Amino acid sequence: FRYKDSLAEDLRRADLVISHAGAGSCLETLENGKALVVVINEKLMNNHQLELAKRLHRGGHVFYCSCSTLVETLQSMDLSTLKPFPSGQPEKFALFLDQVFGFQ
Repeated sequence: FRYKDSLAEDLRRADLVISHAGAGSCLETLENGKALVVVINEKLMNNHQLELAKRLHRGGHVFYCSCSTLVETLQSMDLSTLKPFPSGQPEKFALFLDQVFGFQ
């Protein structure tokens, strides 16, 4: 895709999303309950994309690969093994901040 203001409609219609490992892309996809294959950029220094992909994979939420192993990953993956990503609880974080800053 070229840049889009929103991928919401594309995500809504998708059965499978193949994405880079940017945190926003990963979380938006998982929060929409979509199966996700994360393709990491191996050329990044201090590769945070790899760290995120590995963590989400350990949790059973995504498959990850590199460009060179994408076809193999697509052929061998079993989407039924993926676990739903737990929804966030922003109200707990807001409560924590209120307590830290003395608003409670």
